[in-house]
Amino acid sequence: MSGGGQAGGVGTGTTGPDAPTDAEDAVAALESAATAYRDAEAAVDEYGRESLETLRERYRTARDLLVGYQDSATDTGAQEFVNFAQFQGQFTTHVEGLDDDLPRREAFEAALEAVDKTRLSEDDFARALEALEPASDLAERLDDAAAARDRLAEAISDARARRRELQSAAEHSERLIELGEADLDAPLYELREPIERWNASVREAFEDLRTDAPARELFALLERAERYPLVDLRSPPDRVVEYVETSAAGEESVARLLEYADFSRSKLAHYVPDADAFRRAVATERTALERLDAEPLTVSWPPPPAAEVPWLVRELRGVAGGIVDDEAVAALRDLRRLATDEQRYGRLRDAAVATERLDADDRDRLASGAVEDDLADQRAAIERIEAALAEAPEV
Repeated sequence: MSGGGQAGGVGTGTTGPDAPTDAEDAVAALESAATAYRDAEAAVDEYGRESLETLRERYRTARDLLVGYQDSATDTGAQEFVNFAQFQGQFTTHVEGLDDDLPRREAFEAALEAVDKTRLSEDDFARALEALEPASDLAERLDDAAAARDRLAEAISDARARRRELQSAAEHSERLIELGEADLDAPLYELREPIERWNASVREAFEDLRTDAPARELFALLERAERYPLVDLRSPPDRVVEYVETSAAGEESVARLLEYADFSRSKLAHYVPDADAFRRAVATERTALERLDAEPLTVSWPPPPAAEVPWLVRELRGVAGGIVDDEAVAALRDLRRLATDEQRYGRLRDAAVATERLDADDRDRLASGAVEDDLADQRAAIERIEAALAEAPEV
């Protein structure tokens, strides 16, 4: 890509002896979570989800009645007696209305027996709550199943994330191996020469625009670049553009406008029609102007793949063809012509990438076979994770 960006390169990835261990941890966590989920679902299926949901609802109603009346129905006052009567009526109706086939129905009956008295104490309520515990324990199977589902979903997500990391690492290893096979004796000057010719020319032309031409001319080029997505050259903020287009100061170069930005208000009044307008539009956005350079108009080294070159050349000419000389345009044509022979261009580009990107450690690991070993381990780890994912229940 243009602008000195990455051109395919080695990239990054997780490699080394931890890959199999991390994969095994992910697989073990997934298998454990899958087993727990199956067991939890089987425990629910033993009674049926609908039946357990009914049990949970009935248990919560009984518990709420006991807790709600525990303090207000255990004294001897008139209001306490009314509360006592209300509680016994509601609790008795609730228990006697339970379906005969409700799981743990006997726990509700035991709780009713604990409070079936003419006078109640807090201990009676405590005994009733204790009697309900078997119903609570059984209803908790639903919560256990939900927790197991969440744990399994998290384990699946973690395993997938680990698989993506390993796939990235495997791609990294594969690219290292490809670059290790590059022809380092290839005539790189054939590729480098037209790129350097274009880059030198466009940098010089852009700097001339920046320092000598009216800011409006440079801004026109920036506006033109907005139509070309491969050229990442963006215009300054709108208020700067508007000021340059409407003020006489737009006849000054960008470099000169940046000089003005350092002037005091009184000094600035001698150079621009409206010092305050200049300070609002330009001085506050000086960083955007200072960052303007030709790099987005250059061809990166190593260069992009052959299939991208015709499009990049077309866009670079569309943006900057009018500010460079014929020799620079010819350099772009030479680069495009070279890219038409994809096999030769690919060999030269791989050699360029290998020369630029392979460090001493990469070369040592390639020579020793360590990269091939890493790749084998990464592929095996990916297969183990994919097998575990395939066997895991859907959630």
